[in-house]
Amino acid sequence: MKLIEKYFPELSDGQLEQLAALDTLYHEWNEKINVISRRDIDNLYEHHVLHSMAIAKLLHFKPGTHILDFGTGGGFPGVPLAILFPECQFTLIDGTGKKIRVATEVNQAIGLQNCTPVWRRGEEEKGKYDFVVSRAVMPLPDLARIVKKNIAHEQRNALPNGIICLKGGDLQEEIRPFKNIVQTTELSTWFTEEWFKQKYCIYLPM
Repeated sequence: MKLIEKYFPELSDGQLEQLAALDTLYHEWNEKINVISRRDIDNLYEHHVLHSMAIAKLLHFKPGTHILDFGTGGGFPGVPLAILFPECQFTLIDGTGKKIRVATEVNQAIGLQNCTPVWRRGEEEKGKYDFVVSRAVMPLPDLARIVKKNIAHEQRNALPNGIICLKGGDLQEEIRPFKNIVQTTELSTWFTEEWFKQKYCIYLPM
């Protein structure tokens, strides 16, 4: 939690309480349903919560924004972002029902009102959203192909509607089809911890 407060000092007491509750909740649920690797669960805040919140460093969503978390797993990046942006609406989808159960239980436990986890594959999603967010679910060209039907036309934010995803490693081949429009920011631009080197926030307007 010290990491979260370091980079997001403006959070309210209520938001800090919700974020602090994630530690116990994810540890407990991970014992029942493995949504985070056993060796990584103790790095929950750095590797999962703060990593998810990097999207907020790229763009501060305006109230009323609708966001789809594609392949949310146990609720990342959607749950931390929903805590950060209580006046935005988040839909979290994943094709694995037990992972959605974890996201649902965590949501209910911390009283999130603006976040709806749904057991659904991306190809089946019919809703319209300002942004689609994800964490390394699939190659960017595949993701863009699936979610282009879900991007709304009406604009309300500082950046045009599109995809914002978190990825690591060598991304040259992956972003090549979009090289003229894609924006790639290394997370170490915002966070000084060693773990964030060679990890990126990718923005693709659509």
